Amino acid sequence: MLQLVVRDLGEAFPGIEASPEVSGGDARIVRTRIPVWVLEQARRLGTSEADLLRSYPTLRADDLANAWAYVHSHRDEIEQEIREDEAA
Repeated sequence: MLQLVVRDLGEAFPGIEASPEVSGGDARIVRTRIPVWVLEQARRLGTSEADLLRSYPTLRADDLANAWAYVHSHRDEIEQEIREDEAA
């Protein structure tokens, strides 16, 4: 039964959504306009999770866990979004 549920979820990531009309269609934390790539870029620059939670009061610890899982599974997408931001 569990295998069927996992298969049906496919690429679904709880707490992460993307829609063309919000944040340019980038994957973002639900309830917010905070793109996942922004959080990943901050983490790469040395920002701690505690600092992220202080900087973005609407974020919760489980939002960050969901973001890191998304980054792990969508590495190429996140890399591209970071590159595009750096080129802008």
